[in-house]
Order: sequence, then structure tokens, then C-alpha cells
Amino acid sequence: MAIHPTAIVSPKADLDPSVEVGPYAIIEESVRIGAGTRVMAHAFLTGHTEIGRDNQIHMGAVIGHEPQDVKFKPSTRSFLRIGDRNIFREYSTVHRASDPESATIIGNDCFLMATAHVGHNCVIGNQVIICNGALVAGYAHVGDRAFLSGCVLIHQFTHVGRLAMFSGGARVSMDVPPFTLAAERNEVHALNMVGLKRAGLSPAAIAELKKLFKLFYHSGLNGTQALAEASREVGFATAEAREFIDFVRRSPNGICPGPARATH
Repeated sequence: MAIHPTAIVSPKADLDPSVEVGPYAIIEESVRIGAGTRVMAHAFLTGHTEIGRDNQIHMGAVIGHEPQDVKFKPSTRSFLRIGDRNIFREYSTVHRASDPESATIIGNDCFLMATAHVGHNCVIGNQVIICNGALVAGYAHVGDRAFLSGCVLIHQFTHVGRLAMFSGGARVSMDVPPFTLAAERNEVHALNMVGLKRAGLSPAAIAELKKLFKLFYHSGLNGTQALAEASREVGFATAEAREFIDFVRRSPNGICPGPARATH
């Protein structure tokens, strides 16, 4: 184990022998870190935090600190669980959960760029990219392969679907369906066509998603009417189309409208 002599590592912390710890990093007693993970200079790891294999935690990152929740009591035992091969760049922050015995969860292969923030009780999927200055507030859910551009704001409790993309500075307090492109405030502008093609979606899936997008955003129907129409439609056979419909049906906050009907 390569631990710099200036680092402070609790003897009660559980680190795999292959973990590297850089200068002035602090790792407190309830932290567990898997094989191949690198903790760089001045990073601070605390709380009941479990970190998987081959992660990179860059300079000044704060991982597992107390949630920014006025109701939180420091005596509360809560968790942060991080998977494998994630990258946390300079001064990114990920907080442990607020409620007793609950967890903030980050999957595998995510990339949090400098100063990105993930709040308490969030659930972040796999291969999610959160760019510089983007903020994900408490209890939000972000699906696999979502892309949050710089300075995006995700309101607490908001759900974001798989392969959704956000333009820079977008901010949402309503749910963003999978495969779509969000912009401005609570607006969905288009399908994330570049992301869909890069993800290898079939032409049949893309065609059905285009049909669904037209139904929900260009037919003149409201969300309830569009969902009823989509549910009756027998032509939606692909898994991606069913995923879109199911997301809308289960949405706890209602989905973002198009620009003409956006909530400001």
C-alpha cells in the first residue's frame, strides 16, 4: 500500500493493500476502499463510505461528508456507496445520505468533473457524466449514460431517464424522459440523437422513439392524453419505446414539456 507520509489515514479504515493515498489526504475510520483506487492530494473521505475498485479521487475532492440538510443530525448513521472505475475530479463533492440507514448511491464508470456536486440520497446510474459545476440535489435519480453539461441544475427529487442529455446551464424540477435533450428551464427540445446513435440503438428503436416524441411533444395532446394514446398503441414493440412509456407513467413529478409549454 502506497500511503504518502503526510496523509492521515485512520487505522480503522479498511483499505485494500493496492490503494494509493497522496499527500495530505484524509481518510476517516468508517471508510472502505477497494483494490486499485487512487486517492490524490488533499482529498477528504469520511462517513460510512464504501468505494469499489479502480476509482480515481482527485485533489481536494470531498467524498462522504455530512449532507447539506438542516434536518440532518450528526449522530445519524447513513451511507455513501460508490461502485467501480469512477472518476471524481478536483473539488467534486458527494455527500452521504440524510435519513437513518439510507444511502447515496453512485454506480460504475461515472465521471464527475471539477466542482460537480451530488447531494444526499441521490441514485446515480452507470456511465453518467456530470460536467464542471453541475449540481444534483438531494433524492434525485439519474439514469445510466445521462450527460449533464456544465452548470446544469437538477432539483431535489427529480428523475432523469437513461441517455438523457442536458445543454449547458439547463435547470429542471420536472422529470426528464429517457433519450431526450433538455435545455433552459424545464424544457425538452428534442431526442438525444447523437447519444442514441453512439449507444448503438437500432433503427427500429430510434423510429419508435421519434414517433413517441412527436406524440408527447408535437401532437397538441397534454401529457395524460399522450400517455393514454401511447398505452393504446400496439406498434411500440422495442424495449426503448416501452422504457420511455414506462418512465412517463411512473414519473413522480410529471415530465418536462416542450419549449412552448415550459414552466417558468
